[in-house]
Amino acid sequence: MIKWRGIIFRLHPLFVLVMIASILTGRFADLATLFFIVLWHELGHLITALRYGWTVKEVKLLPFGGVVEVEEAGTLPVREEVWVAIAGPVQNVILATVGYLLGQAGWIDKGWSDDFVRANALIGLFNLLPVLPLDGGRMLQAWISLQVPFHRTLMWSAKISLAFSGLIVVASLYPLLNGGLLHLNLLAVGVFLCASNWTYFRNIPFVFLRFLVHRSERSEKRMDRGMLSRPIVIAENRPLSYIIKLFMKEQYHLVYVMKQGKIGKVVPEKTIIDGFLGRLTSGNADLRFFM
Repeated sequence: MIKWRGIIFRLHPLFVLVMIASILTGRFADLATLFFIVLWHELGHLITALRYGWTVKEVKLLPFGGVVEVEEAGTLPVREEVWVAIAGPVQNVILATVGYLLGQAGWIDKGWSDDFVRANALIGLFNLLPVLPLDGGRMLQAWISLQVPFHRTLMWSAKISLAFSGLIVVASLYPLLNGGLLHLNLLAVGVFLCASNWTYFRNIPFVFLRFLVHRSERSEKRMDRGMLSRPIVIAENRPLSYIIKLFMKEQYHLVYVMKQGKIGKVVPEKTIIDGFLGRLTSGNADLRFFM
């Protein structure tokens, strides 16, 4: 673990296993190349996130990329999330281009250049799969959040990620049906993604709660710029836990409470959130409702 300017850099245990396997097989050059590509990929995310003013807590390196953990997760603008996500694969394109040109110019070994280009293409394309925490999964989640309420966004992105993670496991086992060899690396990655997304799915209530806690501050800043509200029309007998599941990530809401076919009152979303969090603190609300 390394700490730099308050940001923790650490290797995921899966990467440690890859390092041990590389050492045992004497593939030091391949290990160094993989580490450089993954680190450069992740620095693309980190630098872009810092330029947007995100509070980065940790950078975790995986064999196929990494994860940048930020304090404001769940409350960041979709546009920024997309740019930060795409910044990683863009670095792979840059590295592959430089490696190819240097190989063509004869400045480095042509065979090593080809391997370097293929490694960058593989890591870059793999990260575009619609699976969390890969870049493609984060971009998909950001896009879904523009279409449906944020709670439903979390559920959909987790289920899609689980489905594609399962397909990766199936792809690793498929060669066995034709008498081929098991893709052990692909199996390890698929199993890791399945476990990671199952954990994420189980933690959705807490992810959504963090979204609510940080939402008020961001909403107030956006209102200062003259933001338009999006109405939510609801019957008076609906519980607070039902109403907040209708909140859109990129919208500010005014809740119109209907009584006998007429508007009984108009409630700003902050009042709804504060009321729910207050009940949660007092033990009168149940997070299991969010599953």
